[in-house]
Amino acid sequence: MQSVTTRVGRRRTLVIPKKIADALGIGEGTVVVVRVEGNRLVVEPKRDAVWLALHGKKVARVTLEELERESLERQGELGGPG
Repeated sequence: MQSVTTRVGRRRTLVIPKKIADALGIGEGTVVVVRVEGNRLVVEPKRDAVWLALHGKKVARVTLEELERESLERQGELGGPG
């Protein structure tokens, strides 16, 4: 676990050191979740569905054909073009 010391700035702004931000994929505009655990401040990047689809842990394998077939079946059930 990496650890660095930083300082809280004006308006309680916390600057995440580049080394740690890079390691976690945090950049300008990244949404983070901030919470308190005991006497610790925990800051984690909030990952959206697109990020998870591209970078998250894969739990199942689906072929493009299976995905297309399922999509068409669901669209048919909903009265769409399927």
